[in-house]
Amino acid sequence: MKSHYTFDAAPHREPLLAILRQVQAQPDLPRAELERLIRRHPRQGSGLFSRNQLIQGYRQLSAEGALPFDPAVIACLQRKPTRTISGVTPVTVLTRPYACPGTCIFCPNDVRMPKSYLSHEPGAQRAEQNAFDPYLQTYSRLLALRSIGHSTDKVEIIILGGTWSFYPEPYQIWFVKRVFDALHDFGRDEDRRAEVEAALADAPWHPANLPDEALDGRHLAQTYNQRVARLYAADAARVAIEFATWQELAQAHRENEQAPCRCVGLVIETRPDYLDEAEAIRLRRLGCTKIQIGIQSMNDEVLRLNRRGHTTQRTREALRALRQAGFKLHAHWMPNLYGADPASDAQDFARLFSDPDIQPDELKVYPCSLIESAELMQYYEHGLWRPYEEAELLEVLVGCFASAPPYVRLTRVIRDIPSTDIVVGNKKTNFREIVEHELAARGITSREIRSREIRDRSIQMNDLHLEQVRYSTSVGDEVFLQFITSAGQIAGFAPLAACAAASGARTNPCCHDPRSACVWESGAPGREPGGAGATSGAGGGNSSSAPQKLPRLRGINGWLSFRRWALAITTANAASWMANSTSFVPWSLLRVLLLRSGVRASL
Repeated sequence: MKSHYTFDAAPHREPLLAILRQVQAQPDLPRAELERLIRRHPRQGSGLFSRNQLIQGYRQLSAEGALPFDPAVIACLQRKPTRTISGVTPVTVLTRPYACPGTCIFCPNDVRMPKSYLSHEPGAQRAEQNAFDPYLQTYSRLLALRSIGHSTDKVEIIILGGTWSFYPEPYQIWFVKRVFDALHDFGRDEDRRAEVEAALADAPWHPANLPDEALDGRHLAQTYNQRVARLYAADAARVAIEFATWQELAQAHRENEQAPCRCVGLVIETRPDYLDEAEAIRLRRLGCTKIQIGIQSMNDEVLRLNRRGHTTQRTREALRALRQAGFKLHAHWMPNLYGADPASDAQDFARLFSDPDIQPDELKVYPCSLIESAELMQYYEHGLWRPYEEAELLEVLVGCFASAPPYVRLTRVIRDIPSTDIVVGNKKTNFREIVEHELAARGITSREIRSREIRDRSIQMNDLHLEQVRYSTSVGDEVFLQFITSAGQIAGFAPLAACAAASGARTNPCCHDPRSACVWESGAPGREPGGAGATSGAGGGNSSSAPQKLPRLRGINGWLSFRRWALAITTANAASWMANSTSFVPWSLLRVLLLRSGVRASL
């Protein structure tokens, strides 16, 4: 695990210098030309340099003074640049296998994983390799991302796995605290993974100790919860290790405000029946900024047939509590559930945005997939449920994209389940692309955010105009501010919540509360030579010469960073707005936000 990210440039100095000098002279080198350059200068001995070896070699040679450090070189060598194009690096970690309060018939029962996840999924495999330990997962993922050229100064932590709110509170506090420990150690260039790995050797969820078994959904002699309880019974020593206090977590939060590797967003996923105002307050105390919530359906009969365990009214109450607490709302919705059909799914999707209690900021559309370990196998074999044909699924998803409002981002369409795990039904993971082609063929333009992102394309400031999209929710009006081109492409946005009354869950009650702000820009991979411990700018972003972005205002240090940044703006009303949070974001504030994010200005 560690050797993959350890590369010694010394034996390969000459070919490395030949490649890197050319890249430094031409940082916009096309990908094809870069590949030819790499082939012309192979490694000493045999083989070609990988991208992460070139990046590590460049950092080493820059630190030695052999080459000047230029972030543009890292950007040229970077792999998968769209992963951090928002300016924030997402790091996903999974909780360990644990009991789930739900009995959903469509949910996989993979006892090697937390509920609803499969051991063949890429993120789940990384979690298993790291024994589901929060420190190991976070540190290893940061190391991997940095090795392929991504910035690690601003990180969004995404905690997945089962129902977060059902895990014991001491485990939750410990888990989040250990994530922050990994952020801080990585920022200081301190690696304690060997120590953590040694302590985990006897854990039942260590990869060497995980069971080699699978439940069969057609013959469930034991439930997932029963089997997990027997496989992973925690002893007293393990419980004592997985423990941290609220005070220790608060100290980790405070340390992170000034850390080189900062958490600007913290996401958990849970169920509606485990969310109320008290839970929202507790999640805010943990440092959460966004909640992924499994709505699955807004049809009570469909929820009942699938044994979901809650009603649509409970979903409304949960989202209302989260909205009052200032969270960003990321919902999950599942077409093709047992009891649904394409027509009812179209009606159900419409309810998500016509019901004032719902209207999420982001939405994952996960058509139901048949997994062998799910109880749904029994319904399929008895002819009670069938997967949609490709044409039916396409029609449902085209309707979703065509009717989605401009303030929502459809973050994912089709879950990344390996085709080998799907018994029947759609196995195409690129179905979003298929939908987009069909929309284009029909002359339909989707208004959802991801379809309109300018991403890394250059635009002129005078090509943009500010548009306000207003809509009502059960707790007050919301205003979605967006900078768009004449064609509707979106360069930046800031959703504001105008709440009718303050709630006890709100730590910053105000008239118009910014829940997030986003501008697309390159994720500035440039770090000063000397490793992961290089510090970021005083404003909490990258260096003054690099693009900057505030992705979340509700992070551990989000308000601190944004207030500092706002005070540096010469426009008096912009700074006043940030100080008082009592008026709409003025044009000047978003204008400066765009300019600081690298949008080409024509002033």
